[in-house]
Amino acid sequence: MAGTEISTKPFEGQKPGTSGLRKKVSVFAQPHYLENFVQSIFTAVKLPAESSLVVGGDGRYFNEPAIGTIIRMAAANGIGRVIVGQGGILSTPAASNLIRKRGANGGIILSASHNPGGPDGDFGIKFNGANGGPAAESVTDAIFAATQSISGYRIEDAPAPNLNRIGQARCGDMRVEIVDPVTDYQALMESLFDFDRIAGMIKSGFRLRFDAMHAVTGPYALAILEETLGAAPGSVINKVPLPDFGGHHPDPNPVHAKALFDLMWSCNAPDFGAASDGDGDRNIVLGQNTYIAPSDSLAMLAANAHLAPAYAGGVTGIARSMPTSCAADRVAAALGVPVFETPTGWKFFGNLLDDGRITICGEESAGTGSNHVREKDGLWAVLLWLNIVAASGKSMADIQADHWRQYGRNYYSRHDYEAVDADQANGLMDNLRARLPDLAGRRFGDYTILTADDFAYTDPVDGSVSANQGIRILFEGGPRIVVRLSGTGTEGATLRLYLERYEPDPAEHGHDPQAALAPIIHIAGEITELTARTGRARPDVIT
Repeated sequence: MAGTEISTKPFEGQKPGTSGLRKKVSVFAQPHYLENFVQSIFTAVKLPAESSLVVGGDGRYFNEPAIGTIIRMAAANGIGRVIVGQGGILSTPAASNLIRKRGANGGIILSASHNPGGPDGDFGIKFNGANGGPAAESVTDAIFAATQSISGYRIEDAPAPNLNRIGQARCGDMRVEIVDPVTDYQALMESLFDFDRIAGMIKSGFRLRFDAMHAVTGPYALAILEETLGAAPGSVINKVPLPDFGGHHPDPNPVHAKALFDLMWSCNAPDFGAASDGDGDRNIVLGQNTYIAPSDSLAMLAANAHLAPAYAGGVTGIARSMPTSCAADRVAAALGVPVFETPTGWKFFGNLLDDGRITICGEESAGTGSNHVREKDGLWAVLLWLNIVAASGKSMADIQADHWRQYGRNYYSRHDYEAVDADQANGLMDNLRARLPDLAGRRFGDYTILTADDFAYTDPVDGSVSANQGIRILFEGGPRIVVRLSGTGTEGATLRLYLERYEPDPAEHGHDPQAALAPIIHIAGEITELTARTGRARPDVIT
């Protein structure tokens, strides 16, 4: 090891969760804050001498200087090679692919996902393992423990190389390889999907619009959708990654991607619309006057995946996070494959993917993926949808209608209450947990509670147990209410209610999920005492 040893004090920060450590930029920019956490990663993970490490991020404010610091610290901690995207840019799924393709020992990914950017925005950092996926809980626990005892960090005296020049460079004795962030990812997509068929559909007049939200997927979508598949110039909008995402919130939901939704319901709507988030791992897909909800998207992709070359042999299994609707379960039953219900967090899918138990997986928060990488992948989902449309010859609306006719419809919605006072949110959850034993058997109008619990998961691969993963209230006949706190925000707490009921014949109940779920929404408010405990009369975001 080389470089300088700089004394510091134990890290004062939260325990990193499934998405790593997320804080305001102003917090990360404090003296020693970033360095303490990065050194704790090197201390806890204990990478072998001369290891390879992939580093990149979503281009948000503080991304490039942070990568420079990480490169210098990697050199001082004995890393042999760092592979970094040009300009510090790598989407999260592209970073996962690069780790796997290059046989790297892991990667450090800089992103706060769909959270706002800019000097007053959010920043994040996480470690991914050699399989390309988020670190296991045992690793994040070890990183946190290291932050509590750190007394110094090592950093190379030499400057980091210019990240804008593709090619080989050095930082001290360490090799630095600066790569085009798109090339390897595009090659992977071309191996999975029938690009000729998709291009033929586009050439025949099929129109699409992809909103990159001034986030990381812009260069990827431009290269693949316009330059390779032949979508008309301008089909990819907001394509230049900006440190503040153009002042917008890079979350592909009906609120923050409103312009795209408005377009898809206009008289000049293209055939297909999509958007991705800050780091490129989430997606939303739309047809003309057609919204494909994330939970339904997972089920429909699983049911039709065989239309794409990489999945022509079928899927071995499907996994969904516990709050995600049960629509995918019905597809798994029809295909005769297992379905796994996991806690929220992509790392739980990693074990199942590595063990070959599943092929496709997803979360209700607009994240879907497969065994091609170990992260959710927004552009992959868009391309699989385009492949399905091209191969089936059906519109998005027809695919959705056919799916509901065959499998029935899981009416489903998520209500987000953002920046709730943390004490109020935790008090609500604690009160609800204390009352769980008394809820079974209670009747609310036409609905009777069958069971109520705090979801716990035993990993079928390694036997690890994850408790307190969200409160489930299950009613006779299948309706569900799920209540959990999200760990993706940096201010207060985000309280989420997930509401669901199944209808075998959705034609009888219309298309408005909020109307179909109205009784469940009312019961959820009564059971949680949400308004009384938080003062919130309505959610900030409904999806």
